[in-house]
Formats: sequence, structure tokens, C-alpha cells
Amino acid sequence: MLYFIAGLALIAIGVVMLVKPQLVFELTESWKHDSGAAEPSKLWLFSTRFGGVMCVLAGILGIIVPFLP
Repeated sequence: MLYFIAGLALIAIGVVMLVKPQLVFELTESWKHDSGAAEPSKLWLFSTRFGGVMCVLAGILGIIVPFLP
């Protein structure tokens, strides 16, 4: 049951990272910049989306693992 819940949480976080990387930037990195209009770099956006894909894959595997023999 724990794998299922953790898998769902990872999938949800991964989807947010894929669809709304700007939101992730505002929550995690924007406080580090003096100007309120700071924008994430293209590399940061790419790495956040890549991390989102990895989270979704790990979440799917976390849901599948209990069913493996």
C-alpha cells in the first residue's frame, strides 16, 4: 500500500514539474533573486521537465513493483 501511495505522489509531482515548471521555479528558486521578475533559464526549465519525467517513471514503477513476483 505504501508503494502505491508513494507512486501516486511521485506521479503528481512529476506531472506538475512537466506541465508547470514556472510554478516550481516560483516555489523553489524565485526567493533567491532580488528582482521579482526573475525568469528561469532554458537549462533550468529543461532539467525540471526531465526531472518530472523521471518522477513519473519512478511513480509508475512504484505502483507496479508490488505486483511483480
